[in-house]
Amino acid sequence: MSAGFVQQTRARANEVATMQIIGDVKDKNVVIVDDMVDTAGTITKAADIMKQAGAKSVRACASHCVMSGPASERVQDSALEEMVFTDSIPYSHRSAKVKQLSVADMFAETIRRVVNNESISSQYLI
Repeated sequence: MSAGFVQQTRARANEVATMQIIGDVKDKNVVIVDDMVDTAGTITKAADIMKQAGAKSVRACASHCVMSGPASERVQDSALEEMVFTDSIPYSHRSAKVKQLSVADMFAETIRRVVNNESISSQYLI
């Protein structure tokens, strides 16, 4: 397994000034991991750069999808094959490339453990 990173500098919030790949992504299946996607400008630009550098495929995952403004259109038009989020934030502007995973069972199990005075840390250890 090898890892690559995208180094970016920002001109200001929601505006990337420069972006470059650190590492080799040629002929690799790339997964971009982020905490939150707002306008999807950065993550789609990163996906496009990875693909141009020879990545076999590019997927993304993030905890929260704000997906404001042109985000859904950017994802749809990008090199991303798929983007996966939790449903911690409602997402109504659908894109065929976006999939949401429910956090309901995880929250329910956490509440059950708290009520029964059981460990919740073991639930989140991988």
